[in-house]
Amino acid sequence: MSETEAYEAFSAIRWVANDGEPFCPRCGCVAVYEYRSRRIYKCQGCESQFSITTATIFASRKLPIRDLLASIAIFVNGAKGISALQLSRDLDVQYKTAFVLAHKLREALGAEMTNRTLSGIVEVDGAYFGGYVKPENRKENRKDLRLKENKSGKRRAVVVMRQRHGKTLPFVFDREDESLPTIQDRVEHGSTVHADEASCWDGLHARFAAKRVNHSVTFKDEDACTNQAESYFSRLRRMEIGTHHHVSGRYLQSYANEAAWREDNRRKPNGTLYVLAAAAAIGHPVSREWKGYWQRKAT
Repeated sequence: MSETEAYEAFSAIRWVANDGEPFCPRCGCVAVYEYRSRRIYKCQGCESQFSITTATIFASRKLPIRDLLASIAIFVNGAKGISALQLSRDLDVQYKTAFVLAHKLREALGAEMTNRTLSGIVEVDGAYFGGYVKPENRKENRKDLRLKENKSGKRRAVVVMRQRHGKTLPFVFDREDESLPTIQDRVEHGSTVHADEASCWDGLHARFAAKRVNHSVTFKDEDACTNQAESYFSRLRRMEIGTHHHVSGRYLQSYANEAAWREDNRRKPNGTLYVLAAAAAIGHPVSREWKGYWQRKAT
């Protein structure tokens, strides 16, 4: 795809409501004209200037449009994600550029989960990530890493709520039992919640018709099953171990959202995934967290 073809494809997605023709992102006026010297538009209504990426998550870009579309295709093609280092090599850009670009895509994909609620049969489970402590080389110097005083304090709990034949909602907490208010807020009243035998889920019985499965005896039975929640954790765990090798607790929520999006759309073809991700990224507003990320780090 040439840069011109990429520009036309980007325009078709960005301005799909106007058949690919540009309109002002500030006032919505369709009476705009393009400068001859460069691809900048000016609105005849409010007289503001804008480009094809203005007011999108790609605002203030320096990469060509072709590279932006290529990054989306590469990003969705990974079954268990793609590392920033691999993305930087595929696009032939710096690691910093690929790191921010990948996180912008994760933010756009996770935005659709902001007000999501679940109903019906919902599976709930939790797992801990991060906070690895490397043991000492010599046996006599090693400590019991199960004790609190020997832990790093960086280990975080990812709690997932997954609706049968529906969507997935992950959240990050310091401990699993901190998730109960969020579960009550995001799972509709009258739903049936399936969970394991951990005592932190005892509070679910007060609000939902809760069913429990004792994993020390069986992985599932006729009354309760959390296999779909476990399937989500299998993907997220493999993303952490096999693809990224390390996930910072600061950005664990972003990776958890990405894993939820991949799990929800796992049976869709690559072309559909590309369109969904491109529409989410182009339709997302400017990122307040990732715009100018490295400049803020340097100051």
